[in-house]
Amino acid sequence: MTAGAGAGADRAAAGAAARIAAGAAAPIRGLSPGRLRLRRFLRHRAAVASLVVLLVLVALVAAAPLVEAWLGVDHTAMDWMAANAPPSLAHPLGTDALGRDVFVRLLYGGRVSLAVGLTTALAAAGIGTLIGIVAGYFGGWLDGLLMRLTDGVIALPLLPLLIVLAAVDLGKLPLPEGWARAESADLWRIVVIIALVGWTTVARLVRGAALSVRQREYVRAAVALGAGNGRILRAHVLPNVASPIVVATTLSVGNIILLESVLSFLGLGIQPPTPSWGNMLTNAQELIWSAPQLAVYPGLAIFVTVIAFNFLGDGLQDALDPRAAG
Repeated sequence: MTAGAGAGADRAAAGAAARIAAGAAAPIRGLSPGRLRLRRFLRHRAAVASLVVLLVLVALVAAAPLVEAWLGVDHTAMDWMAANAPPSLAHPLGTDALGRDVFVRLLYGGRVSLAVGLTTALAAAGIGTLIGIVAGYFGGWLDGLLMRLTDGVIALPLLPLLIVLAAVDLGKLPLPEGWARAESADLWRIVVIIALVGWTTVARLVRGAALSVRQREYVRAAVALGAGNGRILRAHVLPNVASPIVVATTLSVGNIILLESVLSFLGLGIQPPTPSWGNMLTNAQELIWSAPQLAVYPGLAIFVTVIAFNFLGDGLQDALDPRAAG
């Protein structure tokens, strides 16, 4: 075979391979960005399974009053004669040391723990996004100041700081009496405390993304056309840094639930009689040998929820990554 014939064969083979590749990629190129992200997410089986688990869990905790009425129990009512009863039709997971239904208390505790996790994650993401996008877009001395603030917060010993802040008596602070003594005061205190120290990861991720986005042609074109900084941040920078915000927020929910559980376990979080998974573990620690199931159920709920949020965050990271294959 001559050199010319060999080169022609190589070109023909390359052309065939290119046509095959183009044919395989054509359906993907026809998909919208949203459908591509959904396609990548659905390929992540652990994330899809975790999303199903979380949706079922949210549905159950939202229906806690209906489940309570259906079983004919009161999650706050004590029945000493039925203390530590085994599972039955009336009490699917048995009762605790005070005769209260464990299953219904788990659902009400899930309401509190999930509310703390989701609310705190959103609040921390809001603070981190504001600081990160301002630092990344404007740069200069403002970037240096905000990043040194971020480094300072990161350097704080998190758990000891949370314990100290959670131990503060709200009644001695200059707050309205109704706020300090409200039943939801403990919940909002945990939300505020964790949000004020939990925004650093989002801030650094958003800053890095904003540093990249501000150099793009469409941002420079908007500046040349006379668009204000506020409009550029809202219309061009923020939508293009949304992916790391979503992923970081999802991954942080599990960690926040763990922090709330630790504080409640130490007696500094959600206070009885309001149930949370953390204080249910606290109440069960003295009965770990005589009634271990009282610690197993809330511990398993925390474990499953945290793992599910972590897998969901991994799936969203893969789905929202623009460099990922379709």
